[in-house]
Amino acid sequence: MADRLNGYRILILETREEAQFSRLLTEQGADVVQCPMFTIHDAPDPAPIEAWIRHAIERPLDDLVLMTGEGLRRLMAVVRRLSLEAEFVGSLSQTRKFARGPKPGRALREIGLEPQVTTEKPTSEGVIEMLSKLDLKGHRLGLQLYPDKDHAALINAIKAQGAEVDTVLPYVYDAQAADANIVTAIEEMARGRIDAIALTSSGQVRRLIDVAKAHGCEAELREGLKQTPIASVGPVVSDELQAHGLRTDIAPADGAFFMKPLISAMATALASSPPRAGAR
Repeated sequence: MADRLNGYRILILETREEAQFSRLLTEQGADVVQCPMFTIHDAPDPAPIEAWIRHAIERPLDDLVLMTGEGLRRLMAVVRRLSLEAEFVGSLSQTRKFARGPKPGRALREIGLEPQVTTEKPTSEGVIEMLSKLDLKGHRLGLQLYPDKDHAALINAIKAQGAEVDTVLPYVYDAQAADANIVTAIEEMARGRIDAIALTSSGQVRRLIDVAKAHGCEAELREGLKQTPIASVGPVVSDELQAHGLRTDIAPADGAFFMKPLISAMATALASSPPRAGAR
């Protein structure tokens, strides 16, 4: 099944899972154009992260909700710097672990652990729905957050179930550092040099629009998207596209909201038309 995307130039906007997504596409023969949406940095003040880690070791959490794989990997970098890996992993082995979608689950497996439950919907709303079915009264629940998101609704929903919420934010985004990459990607689409754009989070849609507006090229973006097939990993991304007056051309089958099914859907959809001459 290799080389199904041979000759096609695919634009991806991933950051946390960019390397994996790029590798999967390349294995299918695609010419991958990588456009990081932002640069990720460790949290500027390590003290709260270190304190959270030590507290989790001294008093193991009842429950842990991991919102991103990147978050756990950044936590583990701090854990290793503190020479506390065995203690921290041992503590987490006693904790009931929840993953917001498959990515945190993969990060857990890297340290020899498994999530007890993975959300059906990889969103904050999906986490709320999952936790609402459980008795959390009196539990101490660790919640790994991620930047540029208002988590108040999620935190309040957990507290309303009687749990104590212990949050940690291990990394931050530097959005401005990537603006030039995004403007270049917009220009490439407008020139007809991209065969498809693959979107894997609603934040990517918002970021495209925001950067285009900030740099005075929203019309160029919309013109480029008119002539470029838009691939969406699932309904959350498709809803965001629709909210901005954009369409979804390619999507995986219902329930298969992951990278591999998205790539398969792209290969099937693009097979009916040859790669653009300008994209080669």
